[in-house]
Amino acid sequence: MSGKPKRIVTPLSREVLAELRAGDECLISGELIGARDQAHKLLYEMIQRGEELPFQISGAVIYYVGPTPARPGAVIGSAGPTTSARMDIFTPDLLERGLAATIGKGQRSEEVRQAMMRRGAVYFAAPGGLGAYLASRIVSAEVIFAAELGPEAVRKLVVDEMPVIVANDIYGSDVYSIGRERYRRPRR
Repeated sequence: MSGKPKRIVTPLSREVLAELRAGDECLISGELIGARDQAHKLLYEMIQRGEELPFQISGAVIYYVGPTPARPGAVIGSAGPTTSARMDIFTPDLLERGLAATIGKGQRSEEVRQAMMRRGAVYFAAPGGLGAYLASRIVSAEVIFAAELGPEAVRKLVVDEMPVIVANDIYGSDVYSIGRERYRRPRR
């Protein structure tokens, strides 16, 4: 993308989601839900039992993160994204309940991409290897569910201009496919 990054604020509305395109650079501010593998399993089990989730899911953004312990005086430890594919089995059910977006690294399955298109949700890729920098964009962090999971507990994170790229938009475009096509060598 050329030009300035798009500044977006959570919770994400349908109008904001409709304006995002695969490849757009964004700076996201507001509340995120931090959760990864084990937390997703617990959330999925809650959904299966018909229980309320421990956070407002409509318009929410889940960041796939399991931060390291915070140093004294720090809000949070290193907070880089984890591989999104590990959450693919749980994601469609969360999308059906109003989840607006997820943040992680790597490609999503075809099933998740289709569910995002059906529900009008997006997937943001966060830069891997920049856990310390991404942690500096987190202004507050609070465990809100499953504290016993330690780094994998569900957290309410408040972020200020966290850099992400739209990897999958609501129209089905995929930045990973676009990138491969752009650099594909012509066959001889």
